[in-house]
Amino acid sequence: MTSNARRQVLRRFGELVLLLGAHDIAHGATILAVRLWPAADYTRLTIESDQPLDAQQRLITDGPPRVVVDINNLELNPALRELVGKLRADDPYIAGLRVGQFAPRVVRLVLDLKQPVRPEKFTLEPVAAYRNRLVIDLFPAQEADPLLALIRDKEAAEQRAAQSVRDALGELMARVDRPLSGPTRTPTSPAPAASGPAAAQPMPMPVPVQTPTQLPTPMAQTPAPATAEERQRVDRLIIVAIDPGHGGEDPGAIGPTGLREKDVVLAVALQLRDKLNAQRGMRVMLTRDGDFFVPLHERVRKARRVQADLFISIHADAFFRPEARGASVFALSTKGASSAAARWMAERENSADKVGGVNVARVRDPQLLQAMLDMSTTAQIKDSLKLGSEVLSRIGRIGRLHKKEVEQAGFAVLKAPDIPSILVETAFISNPQEEAQLRDAQFRTELVDALSTGIRRYFERYPPLARQRQL
Repeated sequence: MTSNARRQVLRRFGELVLLLGAHDIAHGATILAVRLWPAADYTRLTIESDQPLDAQQRLITDGPPRVVVDINNLELNPALRELVGKLRADDPYIAGLRVGQFAPRVVRLVLDLKQPVRPEKFTLEPVAAYRNRLVIDLFPAQEADPLLALIRDKEAAEQRAAQSVRDALGELMARVDRPLSGPTRTPTSPAPAASGPAAAQPMPMPVPVQTPTQLPTPMAQTPAPATAEERQRVDRLIIVAIDPGHGGEDPGAIGPTGLREKDVVLAVALQLRDKLNAQRGMRVMLTRDGDFFVPLHERVRKARRVQADLFISIHADAFFRPEARGASVFALSTKGASSAAARWMAERENSADKVGGVNVARVRDPQLLQAMLDMSTTAQIKDSLKLGSEVLSRIGRIGRLHKKEVEQAGFAVLKAPDIPSILVETAFISNPQEEAQLRDAQFRTELVDALSTGIRRYFERYPPLARQRQL
């Protein structure tokens, strides 16, 4: 081949390379991070990369149940191998995880399962601090009834409390009945040598029983149907839905020293749950009780599934000016926001689905989208304003308020048509002083007391109507 012919071939090859583009000629995507988010609701696996990943997923039920995911145009690297080390023993759905080079430029993930699942796979485009994400969600094949679980959790707590009292009384009676001189000894039984006065033995106190959220056991059995007594008890309960904002892939706002909104609001919500659960005839449902993401529409659906009497979403937002400070309470508005700041906050909170990661294919149902747009009533907004006023007045006693009245905006998470719903901005986490307050356990306790008092005062002034909940 002459030099001119060689130059012609090289020129044509160069033109072809330019036409193909970077995505076509790349050896494969670079994996930036891998994450596992186990929770009772579902387990999420996320693979973040600099390029979109092409993957196929299969659920295998012949033999040991497992989910197989093949990722094309990819070479196995140390970042992918990290997935194995991220698996937790208490993951409710994944028993084991294997990663390997199945074929040239095809990486295979195998997820061995603990129980039947409904897997979903989708991709997310770059948003906020994230690049391209491949997401695999493992949902339970049969969704548990959250209202029935709420009732049985309350029954179990009452039984534990009663048993604790019985144990303490039994120990006390045993000590009272025990002879002061100690056990009777026979003449042939040598007494131990005295070594000074015997130390007084304090009466053992019952150890309080902790009730953390229990992850489902492997191959969980279908719960028994509700009994007649359980059906009567659920009608008498006041059910409060508490929604800790953000979670999982969505950290929410981040303070100047790194405090994450998702962490602080979960801590507040867990403490508020325990406070309200201690009230007679009241029970709390959390939209999330761990570090995982719940889509906005799913938060509303959870509250409606337990037929809640009210809904409170807890946040600690940020503003582009660090001097912004003070707590706020919001109710829904269908006529526009009550202020520019309220509109800005609503838009920011409503974008959480993009960051947290929602499978758009699941919410393209026209009826569901229409419900998300129209789920509001005049009566619900009126009751929400009453609830907000009670809560705001109590929060104002422990700290500064951003606004002295309940504001309104189009928060998607407040759109349950039949549940009074408010969103509480506990403080501006972007403000250095308020971030320090949110870190302080004493301040969080005072905040929980204020929220609890506001909720109780609302029910005292506006008792919930008698209802027949469907189990």
